[in-house]
Amino acid sequence: METGFLQTWHSAALTAMGLFWTAFWAFGLGYVISSMIQVFVTRERMQKTMGEDGPKSVALGTFFGFVSSSCSFAALSGTRALFAKGAGLVPSLAFLLSSTNLVIELGIIIAIFLGWQFVVGEYVGGILLILLMWLVVRFTRKLAPIEEARKSAQESEGDEEEDGDEPSWKEKIRSKDGWRMVANRYFMEWAMVWKDVTVGFTIAGVIAAFVPRSFFETLFIGGEDPGFFALLAQALVGPVAAFFTFIGSMGNIPLAAVLYGNGVAFAGIMAFIFSDLVVVPVLRVNAKYYGWRMALYILGVFLVVLVATALLLHYGFSLLGLLPSAEDVRAVTEREFFSIDYTFWLNMAFLAVTALFFAWKIKSKGVKLTTGDGITETVLFWLAMLSYAWLAGGLLVGG
Repeated sequence: METGFLQTWHSAALTAMGLFWTAFWAFGLGYVISSMIQVFVTRERMQKTMGEDGPKSVALGTFFGFVSSSCSFAALSGTRALFAKGAGLVPSLAFLLSSTNLVIELGIIIAIFLGWQFVVGEYVGGILLILLMWLVVRFTRKLAPIEEARKSAQESEGDEEEDGDEPSWKEKIRSKDGWRMVANRYFMEWAMVWKDVTVGFTIAGVIAAFVPRSFFETLFIGGEDPGFFALLAQALVGPVAAFFTFIGSMGNIPLAAVLYGNGVAFAGIMAFIFSDLVVVPVLRVNAKYYGWRMALYILGVFLVVLVATALLLHYGFSLLGLLPSAEDVRAVTEREFFSIDYTFWLNMAFLAVTALFFAWKIKSKGVKLTTGDGITETVLFWLAMLSYAWLAGGLLVGG
């Protein structure tokens, strides 16, 4: 019994590290692209053109969210800045949904672990989320304390200076300082997600090794060919599961692959992936920014639209014959991770890029490891530390 546990522990640790090794180059590529966009693209003009809830403002909110960060907390901060400076509620929420569901790096990670159908589902679903949110807000905006929330956002943001003489993107891209800013932003991206990623990949490894398929068949009702109510139940269980995991969208993807490989329907997986904005930490941050009434209103709107979007995607893909095979996803989590293939060479390339950026980071601002602000970040920090201990122990018992 003891030997069996130790072997499973070793398998869990190896799977977690193998999943991260598979995805490292994609994280690196995504964060390099994201950092370049954030450094070379300014936000001054977009904040002046999003004051109405019309098509142009919503399209701008969606576009600028697309070129922004995929970290939920960075997206929340950017959304607050827009809303506090006068952007409409719908364009602000479009920015928030877009910056967490339509960004490049998330699509790359999904492609690696779940396949192209899920990438299409992510981007088509991101647009559907925004359109349905717009519709729901239009009919329920009387329930939203908009002006009270805007005042609260302005108070929480404080007085921030505007960069009136900021260099153009052409000047930045030609300067060494511009690329040093990219390096700093690259590490800021990692700093915002490393705890979530660590805990997320560790949990994915534990679930893949320890949790039997029968558990998922019980938790996510439906079996091989679920009916409408079974799919609805799965689409509701997805956000409930995400609500209590505290893991962001990037950390959720390997776990989503494990869930899909264990029989969870496409609708349940998409609802789970879309649920990064209805977790406890996000609710708390929104309450701090806008007050509890507005935070709960946003939570309710997002829950309704993500469940509806997951169901629409499932039936749409089924109608077109595009639902992916669970066998293909299961193969990703059961593959030989550490072979000399394209993943190895891409990882070597992005390790070199990371090392170069790290040298610039050390010279300019230094590196400091902190638990983060607030009880949630502190809890995540120590969970990440426990995850490293678990992974190290699992590797040692297999030696």
